[in-house]
Amino acid sequence: MNQPLPQLVVSQRVFTQLLSSTRRGARLARLLGMAQLRSWGAPQDLTERAELVVAELAANAVLHGCVPGRSFRLTLAFDASPGRLRVDVTDARGERLPRFPHEFPPEDAASGALHAGGRGLALVAALSDHWETVPHPPSGKTVRVELTSVSRG
Repeated sequence: MNQPLPQLVVSQRVFTQLLSSTRRGARLARLLGMAQLRSWGAPQDLTERAELVVAELAANAVLHGCVPGRSFRLTLAFDASPGRLRVDVTDARGERLPRFPHEFPPEDAASGALHAGGRGLALVAALSDHWETVPHPPSGKTVRVELTSVSRG
């Protein structure tokens, strides 16, 4: 009669934090995110790539997604068994969607001028398994990145 109930094994861990849309908030997103991944025991290769991805997405949320008085949200969802991490950064500017790296204007070869901006999303694309932008009603957007560890623990 007194049989133990089956235990559910939860391998997914989630961290969510609202941060001010400031340079300090972007820096804090990176620091908090990395501290959380380390506390979960995430593999080093995953944590290192996530640090760059979180830094870039948080900086973009502050620079391009900022609405005065509105914060941005960082969410990390780590599933330890397959070594998979989802990084979501949500801001209030749904009308300003990020452009894919191939959509940026070419460099001016004659003058040697480099265009400001645009390199960060190319880095995100190179480091991630997949990234996309999804609407966040009523007026925001979420940039979602998926990363998988090669070492898996």
